[in-house]
Amino acid sequence: MSIESLKAAIPEYAKDIRLNLGTLAMDATLSVQQRAGTFVASALASRNAVVTQAIVAEFGPALSPEALAAAKAAAAIMAMNNVYYRFVHLVGGEYANMPARLRMNVIGKPGVEKVDFELWSLAVSAVNGCGMCMEAHEKVVRQAGLSTEQVQTAVRIGSVVHAVAAVLDGEAALA
Repeated sequence: MSIESLKAAIPEYAKDIRLNLGTLAMDATLSVQQRAGTFVASALASRNAVVTQAIVAEFGPALSPEALAAAKAAAAIMAMNNVYYRFVHLVGGEYANMPARLRMNVIGKPGVEKVDFELWSLAVSAVNGCGMCMEAHEKVVRQAGLSTEQVQTAVRIGSVVHAVAAVLDGEAALA
């Protein structure tokens, strides 16, 4: 499955989602690696097999094996961190002062430029709704020189990929 077949699977009532997917797939705000990795990490965060297969088929070839592994790692580590740190943020209290005691070695050595890994982690954190993680990753990528437009583009990719998954999941439930 390709991005075109994924777009074709989106029903007419979600035309805006289809159009946004097509526009973002060609957006030049991010580097090729940043855009492709953001799509892959966001697709994995969507937890939809059809979306993930189509997006990895489309954007995977634009990534080196190391970058593809790093995009997957960003989705994996954020699946854990977003739950844990959302709890810490929402509950407050002494949890914020306690060590997480969760392995997160990939964040220190992601196998790609740190700014790209952080950008992918930011997009996944937006999909997963972890405010504490979004703030932390946004700060890192901005300090590394990414513009607000680049940050916004990554989050737009995450939001559209998530919307595609939601639409397809809804359609599957109604079938």
